[in-house]
Amino acid sequence: MAISLGIIGAAGRMGRRIGALACEDESLKVVCAIDIAGHPSQGVDFGELIGVGKLTVPISSAWSQKPDVLIDFTRPEATMKSVAAARKDGIPIVIGTTGLNAGQLDKLAEAAKQIPVLHAANMSLGVNLLFELVQKVAVALGEDYDIEITETHHRFKKDSPSGTAMELARQICKATGRDVGRCLMHGRSGAEVGRRPGNIGMHARRQGDVIGEHTVAFSTLGETIELSHKAHSRDIFARGALKAAAWLVGKEPGLYNMMDVLNLKSKT
Repeated sequence: MAISLGIIGAAGRMGRRIGALACEDESLKVVCAIDIAGHPSQGVDFGELIGVGKLTVPISSAWSQKPDVLIDFTRPEATMKSVAAARKDGIPIVIGTTGLNAGQLDKLAEAAKQIPVLHAANMSLGVNLLFELVQKVAVALGEDYDIEITETHHRFKKDSPSGTAMELARQICKATGRDVGRCLMHGRSGAEVGRRPGNIGMHARRQGDVIGEHTVAFSTLGETIELSHKAHSRDIFARGALKAAAWLVGKEPGLYNMMDVLNLKSKT
């Protein structure tokens, strides 16, 4: 039997791609498409919106049919409402929203005591492999190598730095025993901005329609090693979210991430 899926932020770019790809998968069935009240697409058949033909699933502001699992790609405030509703109805939820603050992350952890919650800064296989690699390289190279993280996204992205860039920093700090809150240096401006031992530089660019590019550079006197990931299509995130949703169904309450889905839990 197909897994029933609810998509939150269904009228957005990611929501539409998730819906379109879900409709190509016989193991999945979209049963509700959620977006904010007052959205111009309210009442529109989701299938017609995404170009797959009529699904008899109108865009609405709440689910009328309880799905097996929810996927949320929205904004932090909206995601918190989704999590509260999912918790109330006992529905597993996959969250791809970035820019969550510490208090909001705490609320995810609290909800995960009652329902399965999967939150990932990035849903792609390649990026999650990159999370593993930066840990190993940072440990192997040691403190003599300066670390700089650069991320580039489209002009419409709201949050900065990206959730993926922050996760790269967290993975490096976890592996090397640094405090991410103390060691990050966001950009540089002024007369006295030389590197301090242990700092990690963080730089964000917003331009055109770039989907997402991340580079971590490890440099010392005489050489530089760079690890990079470039997303060519949003489909890598949509497919990852669908994989995560199918994986999450039937899991015990808890807080999960893509490393769990892909069995890439670090041993570092």
